[in-house]
Amino acid sequence: MSSWHNILGDLDLDLVLISWTISILCCLPIIISWSRRKTHPLRPKGCRRLGLPPGQSNLHDEFNPKYSRGTPQNSKDENGLPSWRIKALFIYPLKSCAGIELQNSDVVPTGLKFDRQFVFAENGAEGWNTRTLRNAGYQRLALIQPELWIPDPSSPDYDPNLPEIQSQGVMIISYPRPQSVTRIGQFLEKIGTVTHLIKSRHAFSVPLFPPKNSENYSLLPVKIWKDKPLAFNYASFLPPSLHKYLGFNASPSQSQSPISLFRASPQHTRQIFRNAPRQETLGFQPNTAFADAYPIHLLSLSSHRDVASKCAYAIPNLSILRFRANIIIQGPEAFAEDAWKRISISGVEIHAACRTIRCKLPNVDPVTGIRHKVEPDKALKSYRRIDEGDLTNACLGMQLVPAVEEFGLRVGEEVVVLETGVHRYIKMLAPGEKVEGV
Repeated sequence: MSSWHNILGDLDLDLVLISWTISILCCLPIIISWSRRKTHPLRPKGCRRLGLPPGQSNLHDEFNPKYSRGTPQNSKDENGLPSWRIKALFIYPLKSCAGIELQNSDVVPTGLKFDRQFVFAENGAEGWNTRTLRNAGYQRLALIQPELWIPDPSSPDYDPNLPEIQSQGVMIISYPRPQSVTRIGQFLEKIGTVTHLIKSRHAFSVPLFPPKNSENYSLLPVKIWKDKPLAFNYASFLPPSLHKYLGFNASPSQSQSPISLFRASPQHTRQIFRNAPRQETLGFQPNTAFADAYPIHLLSLSSHRDVASKCAYAIPNLSILRFRANIIIQGPEAFAEDAWKRISISGVEIHAACRTIRCKLPNVDPVTGIRHKVEPDKALKSYRRIDEGDLTNACLGMQLVPAVEEFGLRVGEEVVVLETGVHRYIKMLAPGEKVEGV
């Protein structure tokens, strides 16, 4: 008897779906005509969108076999360009979320401008703790997409008194609409998104900088590794749908929200020591916002292609975007950068402070947000545990500290090695703890 009930139940459900389909198809011309009148959300007034146009990328050919081969330094390619050059530039304004590809970028004391200036943090027994793709359950951060809109005086609606201009720009944050748990709900959502009656993504905006003299942005300590810099709490901007997307039932209106968005304070950056050059050498002490450890992360295409070949059995096309580097270069042979101590880009001297110690964060696919069980972490650890300072973890890429506080980078600029030497990674230290001999 129960099986007949199940069959009849399925028939009833199918009849409902069929009736809904017929009704919607009959009304479809009217729906489409109405939906086309609705405009997409307007861009922030007086601003322009930062980054390459949608659909364009300097990494469109990242899987070309030619990037697996090294070329001599100071040589030219078939187009007369330097063989060793910047292939692509990326910033990640909202830590662990999608990146923004640039054609050029200003470099400021904390790294590429706007990079890792925002972070999500969870409120726990010890206060606010940053949350990234490393943390269990947070792989969905990969599908959160920030857009940066910065003031553009040439814009016809530019007005210095606009709130968008007063805050030096706006960040728009979008994320997938949580899917309905019922078949009817999923069906209706699919029809709604096709006809543009329902958006496939939610979105909200936040100021790039807190307005001056505003009392709505409290400064709170946010733990990142062993540091606790003060940062601006943007909790009031988070819509309930974002809480739901991140797996929380709480509303931003609650006095103690379990999740919040923080913006780094320019007056409370984290000074960097460990492998970084000192103030006596540079004239300033390197610092950063919410980057893990150093201002800039560099990665070579040939090195990445070597790693990708080791885990092709599990991930046929392992994108370099999984490793979230700021500067992606082409030209050197695989892992040549392991011994770099100083390089020059755009005529600016840059210290290669140390190798990048890898965790399991790259196991998360930036396109799907799905975490692979073992790769590429397994492949990396099979042959890239090379730094005597940390033989537990693998290395890929280099951490950079510029010798000047401000300059510019551009795709296509030549990369020149000035000095090579020996690297030994220094692990994160507790406050007041010292390394012998350093």
